Amino acid sequence: MKKNILMAVLAVFAVAVLAFVIFRVRAAHSVSRQGQAVLAPGGLEKELSEAQKLFDQGELLRARDVLREIFIQNASRPGIEAIQKKLEDVNMKIILSGVDVPGETAWREVKKGDTLSMIADEYRTTVEMIRRQNGLSSDTIRVGMRLRIWTGRFSVLVDKSQNTLTLLSGGEAVKTYRISTGKDNITPVGAFKIVNKLKNPSWTHEGKVYPPESPENILGTRWMGFDIPGYGIHGTTQPESIGSQATAGCVRMLNDEVEELYDLLPVNTEVTVID
Repeated sequence: MKKNILMAVLAVFAVAVLAFVIFRVRAAHSVSRQGQAVLAPGGLEKELSEAQKLFDQGELLRARDVLREIFIQNASRPGIEAIQKKLEDVNMKIILSGVDVPGETAWREVKKGDTLSMIADEYRTTVEMIRRQNGLSSDTIRVGMRLRIWTGRFSVLVDKSQNTLTLLSGGEAVKTYRISTGKDNITPVGAFKIVNKLKNPSWTHEGKVYPPESPENILGTRWMGFDIPGYGIHGTTQPESIGSQATAGCVRMLNDEVEELYDLLPVNTEVTVID
């Protein structure tokens, strides 16, 4: 009985957290679409200058905290997208750097017999992610090396009404991308998982297979398939369609952005799609 009550409480908490994240993301995106004015009046220059100084000094966590506070306090102001962009850049820099982040990073010493693939599986991350964090140019590792591992759990929120995809780590928004979703609102809503990943995928359509180099292959450079057949996140050969409802149901991204996301997200990453 106590276990059932605990599970119910955790479920309610998870829904509340997701609702809060959705509210924050939609509020910021709505304001950014209303105006493109530069956000700099009335005292913000000092805070922004402080954040930039901290960034230049390599104090990434403190720079993030300053920018996050500016963003929260000014979320309803036109031009907030400039602050959001700075915050996202710092967020990504933290994730892909060697900065030690309490509760979200670990250090792993390479032991005899280890491979990057084994270590990635151990920490539920990707080989590409470990390589980028540690400045590795190949999969070769040596016994005794200390590898920095990002342990924050990534998830994805797709908002069809805004045509945005937000990358989350531990429930906190990291970066928001403009995307395309299904025409006539056909992209399915719900909670899904990424179950397969492909680089330079072939595209099968109406019984015909289009190889990666074919100009008729619309999948772009990456594919991350959902646990619902035929749907997933992929790149594009039609960048002009980004920001609209234009796909056959999948989530479409610019190639350089889907490549960035591909490197971060392991199989079994949770993807939530909302109207």
